[in-house]
Amino acid sequence: MAFLSIENLSMRFDLPKGGHVQALEDISLAIGKGELLSVLGPSGCGKSTLLNILAGFLAQTSGKVTLEGREVTAPGPERGMVFQKGALFEWMSVRRNVEFGPRMKGMPETERNTIVENLLDTVGLHEFKDKAVYELSGGMQQRVALARCLANDPDVILMDEPLGALDALTREKMQGLVLNLWKKTGKTIILITHSVDEALLLGERLLVMAPRPGRIHREYRLPFAERAVAGDLREVKDDPGFAHTKTEILSMIWEMEEQIMSGAEA
Repeated sequence: MAFLSIENLSMRFDLPKGGHVQALEDISLAIGKGELLSVLGPSGCGKSTLLNILAGFLAQTSGKVTLEGREVTAPGPERGMVFQKGALFEWMSVRRNVEFGPRMKGMPETERNTIVENLLDTVGLHEFKDKAVYELSGGMQQRVALARCLANDPDVILMDEPLGALDALTREKMQGLVLNLWKKTGKTIILITHSVDEALLLGERLLVMAPRPGRIHREYRLPFAERAVAGDLREVKDDPGFAHTKTEILSMIWEMEEQIMSGAEA
């Protein structure tokens, strides 16, 4: 039995004035425990819709999602979400944000403090623990969001373009942090991104989705995430195999985008 199973999943949005949009159609996927999966595709291919169904924020039209044999029908603590913008409590301190989930669960203060201290060390924010979130840079805020997600000890971490708003240097540093957290915690991570480089670097398994309706177009098994954990991210990106796969995927997505534009013009 797969750790996380998606079976014949479809999602249709009915429009107020009639008609509908088929966002996803007949997606089936088995995801293993501890797997790092990146999902890529042109705008409108249903990447975020898929992630929101996995999180339990949306109810699919048909098909089902199961986690360790239990059907996913609503949000739950076993699935943590990290958004493009951290969705943090900006008026609270870093510490208070990270401890929010455990505190809501009624976890004893001593245990809660130990978890928070360890996580702040892990994401490199210990010296900023008493700062208000609004005082931090975008990259630091995303580190807080990661720590807050991990504080709930979810089995699956769902990431919806969490690095998309960051500058290039900060984004690269955060990519390294995501890889290190994946290797250190053994969590299952599903990452949505528009960046081909990021999808290649962070996905030991990569899905390219096709739009209208959203479906899996191509799947890759890649060595780059494992190499980047142990080595230098830029050296991995300079690998000829990385460049070749990037060119192949870009051509695939450009072709899809052209088809979308041709259809719109028609």
